Amino acid sequence: MKKTVLLLLLFSSHVYGQDWVTPVIDGYGKIKYSKNIAVQPDDKLEYKIVYKITTSESREGINKGLNGIAHAINMLGCKNIFKEDVKIVATIQGPATTIVLSDDAYQKKFGKKNPNTKVIDLLTQYGVKLFVCSQATAYKKIDSSEINENIIEALSGSSVLLNYQLNGYALMQ
Repeated sequence: MKKTVLLLLLFSSHVYGQDWVTPVIDGYGKIKYSKNIAVQPDDKLEYKIVYKITTSESREGINKGLNGIAHAINMLGCKNIFKEDVKIVATIQGPATTIVLSDDAYQKKFGKKNPNTKVIDLLTQYGVKLFVCSQATAYKKIDSSEINENIIEALSGSSVLLNYQLNGYALMQ
């Protein structure tokens, strides 16, 4: 029994003693990686993922959905899965819609720069396609000129989700 407890303590300290890292999307989507954990990303797969971002919640100072995408990319990067094998698309809609505002537009609306601008830039540099639902921008009275240059307007979030899922992308929410 003592041996089992000692082994569990050693194992958990090894797993949980790891530092938080952001190997691909620098500063965002931190992960604790250990190669001794089961169910690792498979470097023989092509990852095709579509995200539905609707929450206005924050995690680590940015939108929770954007943080989740950065987290996934960092996780894949720990297994040397390169961006050529990762295709990520996201639709931003509902309560999350205002995260697409440019710094100037965000400043006018909320009195500060958009905290998501840097991560949006890093994600698009990686190759992530970020769409905003034009139905949501119309409802929230956001003009096209107020949208971050890295965000693509789509007819609707539903059209993004349907088109990409029908083309083999796995849905993440």
